[in-house]
Amino acid sequence: MKKIVLQLGLLLLLSTSVYSQKGKIVSANKEYDNYAYVDAIKTYEKIADKGYKSVEVLQKLGDSYYFNGKLESAAKWYGELFAMSKEVDAEYYYRYSQSLKSIGEYEKANQMLARFNEKNANDVRGKEYKNQTDYLEIIKQNSGRYTIDNAGINTQYSDYGSSFFENKVIFTSARDTSGVFSKRVHTWTGESFTNLYAVTLNEDGSVTNPERFAKEINTRFHEATPVFTKDGKTMYFTRNNYNNGKKGKDSQKTTLLKIYRATLKDGKWTAVTELPFNSNSYSTAHPALSPDDKTLYFASNMPGTLGQSDIFKVAIKEDGSFGTPENLGTTINTPGRETFPFVSADNELYFASDGHLGLGGLDIFVSRLSKEGTFKTVQNIGAPANSPKDDFSFLINTTTKKGFLSSNREGGQGTDDIYKFTENQPLQYACEQLLAGIVTDTDTAAPLRNATVTLFDENFKVVKTVTTDAAGNYNFGTVDCQRKYFVKAELPGYNTRELSVIIPNTSGSTNLPVALDKTVKPVQKGDDLAKTFGIRIIYFDLDKWNIRRDAAVDLAKIVEVMKENPKMRIDVRSHTDSRQTHEYNERLSDRRARSTIAWMVKQGIEASRLTGKGYGETQLLNKCADGISCSEEEHQLNRRSEFIIVDM
Repeated sequence: MKKIVLQLGLLLLLSTSVYSQKGKIVSANKEYDNYAYVDAIKTYEKIADKGYKSVEVLQKLGDSYYFNGKLESAAKWYGELFAMSKEVDAEYYYRYSQSLKSIGEYEKANQMLARFNEKNANDVRGKEYKNQTDYLEIIKQNSGRYTIDNAGINTQYSDYGSSFFENKVIFTSARDTSGVFSKRVHTWTGESFTNLYAVTLNEDGSVTNPERFAKEINTRFHEATPVFTKDGKTMYFTRNNYNNGKKGKDSQKTTLLKIYRATLKDGKWTAVTELPFNSNSYSTAHPALSPDDKTLYFASNMPGTLGQSDIFKVAIKEDGSFGTPENLGTTINTPGRETFPFVSADNELYFASDGHLGLGGLDIFVSRLSKEGTFKTVQNIGAPANSPKDDFSFLINTTTKKGFLSSNREGGQGTDDIYKFTENQPLQYACEQLLAGIVTDTDTAAPLRNATVTLFDENFKVVKTVTTDAAGNYNFGTVDCQRKYFVKAELPGYNTRELSVIIPNTSGSTNLPVALDKTVKPVQKGDDLAKTFGIRIIYFDLDKWNIRRDAAVDLAKIVEVMKENPKMRIDVRSHTDSRQTHEYNERLSDRRARSTIAWMVKQGIEASRLTGKGYGETQLLNKCADGISCSEEEHQLNRRSEFIIVDM
């Protein structure tokens, strides 16, 4: 794959001279460390052919092909690596899996994924496979939605990374630059450095012959992946760390990639400046704009990156300055490579990744941006847009449903090619659920405004925090289906309450009401303290009336209230269900009422403040009298304890 792919520093500007020192591993290692993969492959293969194979040599041979997009060759050398030793780093199980997919060996690839998860259980790539072992069937459901054909602008070299500009398509190409500059060769790919080209897009979908675009911004090094504002006056693009004739390098003397901005003036692109969040220490590349031109998305391995490269966003302010770049988080980014973002007019983020489950190499994925500004579940857009090889740089006109993507799939003309496509039917998005509810007062059912409601995942990690509105409503927006969450509601003057909820596996909405108890509950004459504290039954053993330990917990609440209110007098009333005889139930309930009073006196409540009586089955709450068939739940409603305030 001869594209500039950002991953842990592999999207780097490499040495411009081609050299080859053969026969020594140290020379190959030096070439490898400098990302000169073409030279490294030659040297390592000569070493291997002479029988000098080792874990290190096989790893680096596999990697040299893997990071150059030649996954079939990577699979060969990774295969020899695993034949030589099973004690290799966990990451090689993942890379071998990706490489096996490129040659159609999905069963073995999945075995490697399972082993990868066993060896590195904390890596989300392995977890995703464990939770979705049928991912190939899911991808199949999204497949067949595109018709794809060669765009007619490809060469034997690398062509990729297209963008709309007026009635043109601007793209990146490594086609021979001799005649403009002396031919310069990129040691990672063995091809010329890339420049920008343009074709006019006709109404019938055909294109004109490619011509060099914006010659005034082309340098001796890479220019790639442009994006344009809606008014066509501003362009953001990727370039090596090279501006005004000066080349910048990192601490390893490697020239990295940066994003630049240019302004169109009098038909020329001028005022080329690098963006302020660039650095000589990491790369930024592949800019994309939101539909309103107010947010710039890009790929980088800057500090805060979760994997080899991540997708970030940064606000573009009214005065043209920028905010602080933000990582898009774990919904989008993985420990692998996420790169080549594109945001459609429908606020869909398309990007390439080898960290999410796919068909092999880089696959194209999509995630919708919610109204709350968060990205929803990532989905593979399916075949034939994706293939067992590298597929990336997705671009679509949401009105015409036509667009372009780049790939190094079988049947292409060059190392990477641009394909035109038509989307024939929309993606059926995965299950999505809206989680919302209302927070109310338990006693009055009145809505509670300004309550803080927090959403936690199954590991009690905070997902989101919101505040209830004037009607007591809260809304977390969309959440993942078939997943357990915890919801906590808090408000001064009320006891905090936490509930769990399992989101169903069908699209829709989940309503979770939360009722809060006042921390201090006002009571008055005639109130039942049992209802106030949610006490339905003071439990006794069968045919017994002594206070059990679990009953004492509830009784202690009543005792504390009476101690806080020294003038309060309580009438203790005990009830039974209709089973057994009237006489038996009356005697039993009376003994239980008096036993309850005796326990409370023992806890320090004066006997003069307590009265009580057993009512047996004389005050049933439902139909369950003698001779009527009722469920256990219905009978239980009648077995209750009451603590009625008779005086304050």
